[in-house]
Amino acid sequence: MKITLAAFLFIISTTLYAQVAVETDSTSKSGVIEKLFDFADKTVDLISGEKWSFIPAVVYSPETNLGLGARAIRIFRYQNDTNPLLRPSSLPITFLYTLNNQAIFTTELELWANENKEYINARLELTDYPFKFYGIGNELDVTNEEFYSTRYAYFHVNYERQIVKGLYLGPRYEFRIDDIYKKEMGGILDRAEVAGSDGQRLSGLGLVLNHDTRDNIFQPKTGWYNSASWMSFQDFLGSNFTFNQYTLDLRKYLNPYKNQVLAVQSYWSFTTGNPPFQHVSLIGGSDLMRGYFEGRYRDRHAVVHQAEYRLPIYRNFGMVFFGSAGQVSGQLSQFSVNRMKYGAGFGFRYKLNPEGLNIRIDIAFGDQRAFYFGLNEVL
Repeated sequence: MKITLAAFLFIISTTLYAQVAVETDSTSKSGVIEKLFDFADKTVDLISGEKWSFIPAVVYSPETNLGLGARAIRIFRYQNDTNPLLRPSSLPITFLYTLNNQAIFTTELELWANENKEYINARLELTDYPFKFYGIGNELDVTNEEFYSTRYAYFHVNYERQIVKGLYLGPRYEFRIDDIYKKEMGGILDRAEVAGSDGQRLSGLGLVLNHDTRDNIFQPKTGWYNSASWMSFQDFLGSNFTFNQYTLDLRKYLNPYKNQVLAVQSYWSFTTGNPPFQHVSLIGGSDLMRGYFEGRYRDRHAVVHQAEYRLPIYRNFGMVFFGSAGQVSGQLSQFSVNRMKYGAGFGFRYKLNPEGLNIRIDIAFGDQRAFYFGLNEVL
């Protein structure tokens, strides 16, 4: 159900050529273009099984560099329900090894059942993860960069049930354990200047409230997706750090013209108590502020505003343009417009299946120029 990086880049180049060809109104060239897209679609169908698809996995981001591995993914409807209104469930399983010497295993179940009245989400991550740390705060010089390596296991599960149409509520459990086995001598972590510098064991319970009226979970054109969550990590649950974390994620999807989509997001994260540095609020990465290294800025609280404009170009091929603004702070009173960090960029999309799952390439500009390659949309 997915094409390799080389094939995707080939499709991009031929598609861009297609736009020029169509505009020149050349019938013969249009025929060649149609054949190229037919070939791409048949290739996707060929490597897609009826239930499971086993595909090469290729990712790229500043955090991982180039990552290669394998992915199995299944998109299905619970108990083979033929009701077209039942949202599709998904189960991807991925193993990656990156040029940054990171080994990553992930799997995540998203299950919709009972006519979309019940939702279960469970995720497992097992990693050996060399990474970067810049310190705590919103004004950190790039020279603060230090490397560390951690082995961690992470698991969460949440169950939500519809209480009124479009509104879901349910409990959530999270567990994470870190073993930081390598630090830079004399660095912030080596000097134990931040909580969690010797690793962590987190165990927490909380609640999730979701308001979801999207018309499609992979490619929404209209509707809302709003989420509010509270997590409490306490010693009686087995956590060696005690703190609370609150998040608010507000998203709106608009359809201003034909199949074009404007997606906007406002994301807020607040942390109280004594959190480890791995679990404070942060900005950066492929989901929050593309163009900034994940965790480039981190502190107790964070806010990120993002917008993305999506437009179809030709058949399964499309483009996006996006922008973002965000900051972190130690106190709520420190939030201000003049402390904002900004990013922007553009990307390419290729739809892999009728449900709307996309392969994506993004080029972003923030405090660095960054390139992202992966699956699915950011917003």
